[in-house]
Amino acid sequence: MLLSGTHVMEGSGRMVVTAVGVNSQTGIIFTLLGAGGEEEEKKDKKAKQQDGAAAMEMQPLKSAEGGDADDKKKANMHKKEKSVLQGKLTKLAVQIGKAGLVMSAITVIILVLYFTVDTFVVNKKPWLPECTPVYVQYFVKFFIIGVTVLVVAVPEGLPLAVTISLAYSVKKMMKDNNLVRHLDACETMGNATAICSDKTGTLTTNRMTVVQAYVGDVHYKEIPDPSSINVKTMELLVNAIAINSAYTTKILPPEKEGALPRQVGNKTECGLLGFVLDLKQDYEPVRSQMPEEKLYKVYTFNSVRKSMSTVIKLPDESFRMYSKGASEIVLKKCCKILNGSGEPRVFRPRDRDEMVKKVIEPMACDGLRTICVAYRDFPSSPEPDWDNENDILNDLTCICVVGIEDPVRPEVPEAIRKCQRAGITVRMVTGDNINTARAIAIKCGIIHPGEDFLCLEGKEFNRRIRNEKGEIEQERIDKIWPKLRVLARSSPTDKHTLVKGIIDSTHTEQRQVVAVTGDGTNDGPALKKADVGFAMGIAGTDVAKEASDIILTDDNFSSIVKAVMWGRNVYDSISKFLQFQLTVNVVAVIVAFTGACITQDSPLKAVQMLWVNLIMDTFASLALATEPPTETLLLRKPYGRNKPLISRTMMKNILGHAVYQLTLIFTLLFVGEKMFQIDSGRNAPLHSPPSEHYTIIFNTFVMMQLFNEINARKIHGERNVFDGIFRNPIFCTIVLGTFAIQIVIVQFGGKPFSCSPLQLDQWMWCIFIGLGELVWGQVIATIPTSRLKFLKEAGRLTQKEEIPEEELNEDVEEIDHAERELRRGQILWFRGLNRIQTQIRVVKAFRSSLYEGLEKPESRTSIHNFMAHPEFRIEDSQPHIPLIDDTDLEEDAALKQNSSPPSSLNKNNSAIDSGINLTTDTSKSATSSSPGSPIHSLETSL
Repeated sequence: MLLSGTHVMEGSGRMVVTAVGVNSQTGIIFTLLGAGGEEEEKKDKKAKQQDGAAAMEMQPLKSAEGGDADDKKKANMHKKEKSVLQGKLTKLAVQIGKAGLVMSAITVIILVLYFTVDTFVVNKKPWLPECTPVYVQYFVKFFIIGVTVLVVAVPEGLPLAVTISLAYSVKKMMKDNNLVRHLDACETMGNATAICSDKTGTLTTNRMTVVQAYVGDVHYKEIPDPSSINVKTMELLVNAIAINSAYTTKILPPEKEGALPRQVGNKTECGLLGFVLDLKQDYEPVRSQMPEEKLYKVYTFNSVRKSMSTVIKLPDESFRMYSKGASEIVLKKCCKILNGSGEPRVFRPRDRDEMVKKVIEPMACDGLRTICVAYRDFPSSPEPDWDNENDILNDLTCICVVGIEDPVRPEVPEAIRKCQRAGITVRMVTGDNINTARAIAIKCGIIHPGEDFLCLEGKEFNRRIRNEKGEIEQERIDKIWPKLRVLARSSPTDKHTLVKGIIDSTHTEQRQVVAVTGDGTNDGPALKKADVGFAMGIAGTDVAKEASDIILTDDNFSSIVKAVMWGRNVYDSISKFLQFQLTVNVVAVIVAFTGACITQDSPLKAVQMLWVNLIMDTFASLALATEPPTETLLLRKPYGRNKPLISRTMMKNILGHAVYQLTLIFTLLFVGEKMFQIDSGRNAPLHSPPSEHYTIIFNTFVMMQLFNEINARKIHGERNVFDGIFRNPIFCTIVLGTFAIQIVIVQFGGKPFSCSPLQLDQWMWCIFIGLGELVWGQVIATIPTSRLKFLKEAGRLTQKEEIPEEELNEDVEEIDHAERELRRGQILWFRGLNRIQTQIRVVKAFRSSLYEGLEKPESRTSIHNFMAHPEFRIEDSQPHIPLIDDTDLEEDAALKQNSSPPSSLNKNNSAIDSGINLTTDTSKSATSSSPGSPIHSLETSL
C-alpha cells in the first residue's frame, strides 16, 4: 500500500488504484469537510449524460435521502451562525429593551396626565389659543423625558462591549501565539470541557533527541560526558553517524537568538547528529573529508533491511562499512562489541539477550526508539561481492546503542495540570504505537498511575463502538469516552468519530464543548467538527488551517491554555459590563420615573441622562471589556455553553448597589436643599436657569457610577476590587478622564447641560457619597448569596435556543460512512444492470449473425427470461417497465419458447420505489443453458 506523499527510493513494482475522487481517502476527508459537494454534483451530471437510464434509477435514491436537504444545506452554508454569547446577549437586550419601553411609555403618560389634570381640572384653566405653544413645549418636554428614559434603559452598549472585548482579546491573543480566524472561537474556548490533542509537535518538540546511550559497556541515562568515552570509540561513533546519514540532513543555527538549533531533513538522523554535537564533536569536517560523491556503496534504509549502511574506501585501499538501524535487527548481525577501552570483544547471543533485557527493554519502556550504530572492516582484496547483502550486512561490530525520543515540551506538563485544575479533560490522539503514546502521556501528566483510565488503539476503539452491522452507536461511545485518555494508532476517521461522539453525547448534564488540535490534511474533518479547531501554524497544512478556528503560531500546547484564559476572560468582561450597566439602568429609570410621578419633572435632565448613557455604554465597555486575564480564571470549573450571563452573585451586587444609590438620590432629592441651604428647584417654569440642587443630584449620581465602575471589576464576590487595576491602563485612563470631563460639565456646562457651578464643599460631599460605593461593596460581599433565595440568574438560553439551526440539521446531513457505502452499492447495482442490458444487445446481435438460417437452441437468452423463471419471480402489485427497452422485448418474443414476459410494467423504472421483491423457489432447480451455446459463459456469470 502506498500512502499519499510516499517517495520511491529504489526498486520497481506495480500499483493497483483502488479508489479515486470522493471514494479515496482524500476524497472522504474533503467530503467530511463539506468540500466535496460541487464534485459530487459534477459527478452526478456526468453520470446522467453517460448512463441515461441508470442515472434515472439514481434519482429516487437521491430523493429518498431528502432532496430538499441539499437546498437547505446550501442555504445554511451562507447563513452566518450566531454564537452562544450573541444569542444570550440578544435575548437579554430584548428583555431589557421591552421593560425600558414600558417604563418610558408609562412615564410619558403619567407626566401628560399629571399636567393635564393639574392645569385643566384642578386649576380649571381654559385652553387659550395664545397658550398653545407653551402647552406644546410642555408636552415636548415630557416626550423628551420619556425618550431619554428609553435611551438609558436600552443597553445599546452591549454589542459594542462584545465587539471591543473580542477584538481586544484577538489582538492580545496574537502575542500569545493564537491567531484567531473566527471571533466566536474566543468565547467558545472559555467554555471548553475537553481538548483532543495531537502528540507530535504539540505536546512534544518534534525534535528527535538522544536522551540515553549504551557506549563502552556503560548504560548512560543521560548524555555522557565526552571525556568518559574512549578516543577510538568517539572517532568511530562520529564517523559512523556523520557519513552514514543523508548529507541533506543537517543541524543549522537557530534563526532567533535563544531559540533551538534548526533540524533539517530526516528527524531520526537529526537526533543522531545532535548527539554528536552534544558530545562536543563536529560532523562537518568528517563530511568535508568524505564528500557524498566519494561514498563507495550505499544501502538505503527500507522496510526489509530496517537499517542503512554506507561503504567507504580507506586510505590503505581497504573498505569500511558503517551501519545503523533498529537495535533488535542490527544487534542480531553483530558478533563483536566495543568495550570501555575501545577494543572489540566477542558478542555472543547470551550477551545480546542480556543487553536486550537490561538496556533495550528499559529504554522502550521509557518510550524511546532504540538505534544501534555498528561498523565492519573489509580487506582490499579480494573485493567483497557488494550485491550479496546477506554476507555483507553481517559480522558487525557494535559501537553503541542510543535511545531517541521526541521530548515533551518543558512547559506542557504544567499547562496540562492547569487544564485539569480548570476542569478540562485532555486526551491524546496520535498515530504512534500505544506504548510510546502511553509513556508520553504519563510524562505530560495526561494519565497518572493508579487512575481509572483507558488507553486504546484505533482498531480496538472501532471494535468497541460499532455493532454487529458495523454501525457506530452513540451508546457504545458514551461508555468509552469519559475514561478514554489516549487513542493510539488512530486514523483521521477515528479522530472525527471521537470528537463527534463526545459532542453528541447526552452522558453528562451539559453538552461537552470540545477543542481539537491538528496539523495534517487528515485532521481537517475533526477540526471542522470540533467546537474550536486549533491548527498548527508551523507544521500545519493549508487544509488544516482552513478548517480551523484558531491557528497556533508556535505549535505549542501551552498556547491553548492561554486561549482558554482569554475565552473565559471574554465572558467575565461582558458580565462585568452588564453588572455595571444594569445598576445604572435600574437607578436611572427608577429615578426618572419616580421623579416624574412625584415632582412632575425628572431630577436627571435629558442631556445629563445622555451623558450618563455615554459613561455607562461607550466608556464602560472600553474600560471593563479590556481587562487582561489572570491565572485565577483557571481555578474554576467550566460553566459549559449554558452559563448564565448574570449569576446570582452579580444579581446581588446589582440590586445591592441600586438600593444604595436610590436611597441617597431620593434623600438628596427631598432633603438636599435643607442640607446645603439652597433652593429646591422643584416646579420651576420652562426656560428657568439650572438648579444648584438638581446639579448636586446629577453630580452625586455620576460620582457613584464612577466608583461603582471599580466595584464592577469583580463579579464573583471578591473583596479586593483594586487587584490588578494598574495592569489595565485603559480602565484607569477612562475613569480619570470621565472624572475630568464631569468637572468641566458641572462647572462650565451651564444651561446646555442644565448645570450650575458647585462650591468646593458641595464637590467634597458628592465625592464622599461616591466613595461610599466602595464601602457599601464590602458590605454586599459579606452577605452570603446562598441566603438570598429570591435571587435568580439571567441571560441563560433554553436548550432549543442554545443549539443553532445548522447544528440541528447537521445530524440529518451527516451520513455514516457505512451507510454511504450502502447507498453507493445500490447505485452501482443499477448501473451494473444497465451495462448488462447493453451487453445482452451485443450478444443478441452476435447470436443472430451466428445462428442465421439455423434452428436456435432452446435457452433463456434474455435477462427477462432469466428473471421470469419460477426460481427468480418478481412479485409486485405495480406495473413494470422491462429492464431493457420495448424493441428488445419484441425481438425476444420470437426467440422465447418456454418463457413468458413479466406480467406488469414498472412505470417509475425504479427498483427501490417500486418495491421489487425477489423470491426464491427452492422446489425447482434452474435448467442451465445449453453447454454448446455461445452465451453459456455469459449466463453462468450472470
